Amino acid sequence: MRASHADRERTVDVLKAGFAEGRLAQGEYEQRIGRAYQAQTHAELQMLVADLPTGPVPQSQFEPRPVPATFMPVAPMPAPQHTNSSATAALVCGILTPVTWGLTAIPAVILGHKARAEMRRTGERGEGQALAGVVLGWLGIGGWALFILLMMVAVVSHG
Repeated sequence: MRASHADRERTVDVLKAGFAEGRLAQGEYEQRIGRAYQAQTHAELQMLVADLPTGPVPQSQFEPRPVPATFMPVAPMPAPQHTNSSATAALVCGILTPVTWGLTAIPAVILGHKARAEMRRTGERGEGQALAGVVLGWLGIGGWALFILLMMVAVVSHG
Protein backbone atom coordinates (compact mmCIF):
# COMPACT_ATOMS: atom_id res chain seq x y z
CA MET A 1 0.00 0.00 0.00
CA ARG A 2 1.33 3.47 -0.87
CA ALA A 3 2.34 5.71 2.01
CA SER A 4 1.01 9.20 2.57
CA HIS A 5 2.91 12.27 3.77
CA ALA A 6 1.36 11.78 7.21
CA ASP A 7 2.67 8.17 7.29
CA ARG A 8 6.15 9.43 6.50
CA GLU A 9 5.92 12.03 9.27
CA ARG A 10 4.84 9.38 11.82
CA THR A 11 7.86 7.26 10.80
CA VAL A 12 10.14 10.29 11.16
CA ASP A 13 8.69 10.89 14.65
CA VAL A 14 9.55 7.30 15.64
CA LEU A 15 13.07 7.78 14.27
CA LYS A 16 13.45 11.05 16.20
CA ALA A 17 12.38 9.30 19.40
CA GLY A 18 14.84 6.47 18.74
CA PHE A 19 17.64 8.97 18.18
CA ALA A 20 16.73 10.95 21.30
CA GLU A 21 16.74 7.74 23.38
CA GLY A 22 20.20 6.83 22.07
CA ARG A 23 18.99 3.86 20.01
CA LEU A 24 20.36 5.31 16.76
CA ALA A 25 23.72 6.87 15.97
CA GLN A 26 23.69 10.25 14.23
CA GLY A 27 24.77 8.90 10.84
CA GLU A 28 22.26 6.07 10.90
CA TYR A 29 19.51 8.45 12.05
CA GLU A 30 20.20 10.86 9.17
CA GLN A 31 20.30 8.02 6.66
CA ARG A 32 16.98 6.61 7.86
CA ILE A 33 15.33 10.06 7.83
CA GLY A 34 16.38 10.51 4.20
CA ARG A 35 15.00 7.12 3.26
CA ALA A 36 11.78 7.80 5.15
CA TYR A 37 11.06 10.90 3.09
CA GLN A 38 11.77 8.93 -0.11
CA ALA A 39 9.67 5.89 0.87
CA GLN A 40 6.71 5.11 -1.37
CA THR A 41 5.05 2.25 0.53
CA HIS A 42 4.13 1.30 4.09
CA ALA A 43 6.50 -1.69 3.85
CA GLU A 44 9.46 0.61 3.21
CA LEU A 45 8.49 2.76 6.19
CA GLN A 46 8.01 -0.31 8.42
CA MET A 47 11.53 -1.55 7.54
CA LEU A 48 12.97 1.75 8.74
CA VAL A 49 11.45 1.42 12.23
CA ALA A 50 11.20 -2.38 12.58
CA ASP A 51 13.98 -2.47 15.20
CA LEU A 52 12.65 0.52 17.19
CA PRO A 53 9.79 0.72 19.70
CA THR A 54 6.85 2.53 18.08
CA GLY A 55 5.11 3.82 21.18
CA PRO A 56 2.13 2.37 23.09
CA VAL A 57 1.28 -0.20 20.37
CA PRO A 58 2.79 -3.58 21.37
CA GLN A 59 5.35 -4.93 18.92
CA SER A 60 3.73 -8.36 18.86
CA GLN A 61 0.94 -7.04 16.60
CA PHE A 62 3.40 -6.54 13.77
CA GLU A 63 5.12 -9.40 12.05
CA PRO A 64 8.85 -9.08 12.77
CA ARG A 65 10.96 -8.24 9.74
CA PRO A 66 14.71 -8.50 9.45
CA VAL A 67 16.67 -5.29 9.68
CA PRO A 68 18.19 -4.42 6.29
CA ALA A 69 21.95 -4.81 6.13
CA THR A 70 22.17 -1.08 5.39
CA PHE A 71 21.26 -0.35 9.01
CA MET A 72 23.25 -3.11 10.68
CA PRO A 73 26.22 -1.88 12.69
CA VAL A 74 29.56 -2.04 10.98
CA ALA A 75 31.77 -4.85 12.23
CA PRO A 76 34.66 -3.53 14.29
CA MET A 77 37.95 -3.24 12.48
CA PRO A 78 40.44 -5.90 13.51
CA ALA A 79 43.36 -4.68 15.55
CA PRO A 80 46.28 -3.70 13.33
CA GLN A 81 48.81 -6.46 13.01
CA HIS A 82 52.38 -5.85 14.02
CA THR A 83 55.28 -6.04 11.61
CA ASN A 84 57.62 -8.94 12.24
CA SER A 85 60.83 -7.63 13.83
CA SER A 86 62.97 -10.19 12.02
CA ALA A 87 61.61 -8.88 8.71
CA THR A 88 62.61 -5.35 9.64
CA ALA A 89 66.06 -6.56 10.72
CA ALA A 90 66.46 -8.48 7.43
CA LEU A 91 65.66 -5.34 5.45
CA VAL A 92 68.08 -3.23 7.48
CA CYS A 93 70.86 -5.81 7.06
CA GLY A 94 70.14 -6.00 3.34
CA ILE A 95 70.30 -2.23 2.94
CA LEU A 96 73.56 -2.07 4.92
CA THR A 97 75.22 -4.77 2.78
CA PRO A 98 77.05 -2.33 0.43
CA VAL A 99 78.08 -0.11 3.35
CA THR A 100 79.51 -3.02 5.36
CA TRP A 101 81.24 -4.56 2.34
CA GLY A 102 78.90 -7.55 2.45
CA LEU A 103 79.25 -8.44 6.13
CA THR A 104 75.49 -8.11 6.70
CA ALA A 105 74.50 -10.12 3.60
CA ILE A 106 74.38 -13.50 5.32
CA PRO A 107 72.41 -12.19 8.35
CA ALA A 108 69.98 -10.54 5.89
CA VAL A 109 69.29 -13.86 4.18
CA ILE A 110 68.99 -15.80 7.45
CA LEU A 111 66.73 -13.22 9.10
CA GLY A 112 64.60 -12.90 5.96
CA HIS A 113 63.93 -16.64 5.73
CA LYS A 114 63.32 -16.82 9.50
CA ALA A 115 60.86 -13.92 9.29
CA ARG A 116 58.95 -15.44 6.37
CA ALA A 117 58.51 -18.70 8.30
CA GLU A 118 57.35 -16.82 11.42
CA MET A 119 54.87 -14.73 9.40
CA ARG A 120 53.29 -17.83 7.84
CA ARG A 121 52.82 -19.22 11.35
CA THR A 122 51.67 -16.06 13.17
CA GLY A 123 50.04 -13.96 10.43
CA GLU A 124 52.19 -10.89 11.15
CA ARG A 125 52.93 -8.26 8.50
CA GLY A 126 56.28 -7.56 6.84
CA GLU A 127 56.41 -10.01 3.94
CA GLY A 128 57.83 -7.34 1.62
CA GLN A 129 60.51 -6.35 4.09
CA ALA A 130 61.60 -9.95 4.59
CA LEU A 131 61.67 -10.64 0.85
CA ALA A 132 63.66 -7.45 0.19
CA GLY A 133 66.15 -8.46 2.88
CA VAL A 134 66.56 -11.92 1.32
CA VAL A 135 67.03 -10.49 -2.18
CA LEU A 136 69.51 -7.83 -1.08
CA GLY A 137 71.40 -10.41 0.99
CA TRP A 138 71.68 -12.83 -1.92
CA LEU A 139 72.77 -10.01 -4.21
CA GLY A 140 75.52 -9.16 -1.71
CA ILE A 141 76.61 -12.78 -1.46
CA GLY A 142 76.52 -13.13 -5.25
CA GLY A 143 78.54 -9.94 -5.64
CA TRP A 144 81.23 -11.23 -3.30
CA ALA A 145 81.25 -14.62 -5.00
CA LEU A 146 81.70 -12.92 -8.38
CA PHE A 147 84.46 -10.68 -6.97
CA ILE A 148 86.34 -13.68 -5.51
CA LEU A 149 85.94 -15.63 -8.78
CA LEU A 150 87.32 -12.73 -10.81
CA MET A 151 90.24 -12.35 -8.40
CA MET A 152 91.03 -16.07 -8.70
CA VAL A 153 90.91 -15.85 -12.50
CA ALA A 154 93.22 -12.81 -12.41
CA VAL A 155 95.70 -14.59 -10.12
CA VAL A 156 95.70 -17.74 -12.24
CA SER A 157 96.11 -15.86 -15.53
CA HIS A 158 99.02 -13.72 -14.18
CA GLY A 159 100.71 -16.33 -12.16
